Amino acid sequence: MIDYLRGPVVHIETEYIVMDVRDTGYRVFMPNPYAFAGKNEPVVVYIHHHVREDAIHLFGFESREQQTMFRKLLDVSGIGPRVALGILSAGRPEAIAGAIQQENLSFLTKLPGIGKKTAQRMVLDLKDKLTGYGDEGLLSAAGFGAEPGLAGTGNGQGAGTAWEEARDALAALGYTTAELDRAWNGLQSSVTPEESVDSLMKRALQQLFKG
Repeated sequence: MIDYLRGPVVHIETEYIVMDVRDTGYRVFMPNPYAFAGKNEPVVVYIHHHVREDAIHLFGFESREQQTMFRKLLDVSGIGPRVALGILSAGRPEAIAGAIQQENLSFLTKLPGIGKKTAQRMVLDLKDKLTGYGDEGLLSAAGFGAEPGLAGTGNGQGAGTAWEEARDALAALGYTTAELDRAWNGLQSSVTPEESVDSLMKRALQQLFKG
C-alpha cells in the first residue's frame, strides 16, 4: 500500500493533482489541490490508497493529521471517501475533532454532505477515538504546557499577556483575525489575571466551535 508520494506536481485540477514520481504520473484526489499551485520543487503528499472492486483511487493530504482524520471519517457509517474529502476541504482536522468531542452538531452540519443524522453518527462513532486531536492535542501541537500566564486586560493584545500567546498559537493553527476577535469578545468579561494560556485557548476554542 502507498503511504506517501514525493515528487513535483505537474498538473492541477479542481479535485486532484498529478504528481510525477520517477517518470510515472499519479492522479491524487485532495481536499485542496491548489495548495500546491506555484510550487516548483518536489513535495510530499500523504496517501490513502483506496481499493474497490471496480477502481483504485489515491487520496492525498498535506499532513499526517489530515490523513489520519480522513481514515477515521471513513469508519463512520454513511461517510465515503468523497464525503470525507469534502469535510476536510471545509475544516481543519483539529476543528472537526473538537466539534465531535464537544458534540457540536451545529458546526458539523455545516460541513459538506453532512446532515443531522450523519453528524450524530460522527459523534457516536468517533468521540472516544480522537485523543490527541481535541483541546489538549491543540495545546500540545502549539507548544504550550501547563505553565500559567498573566491574562491581559482591555483588548488582550498587550505584550506578554496570556491572551496574546493564546491568540498567536490559534492564529498559527489557521484561525482568522475575525474569528479570534469574536472569540475574545465572548471571553473578555470573564478573564481573570491568574488565567493561564492553556485555559484561554480551551475557552477560545469553545467560543469558536459555537459558531
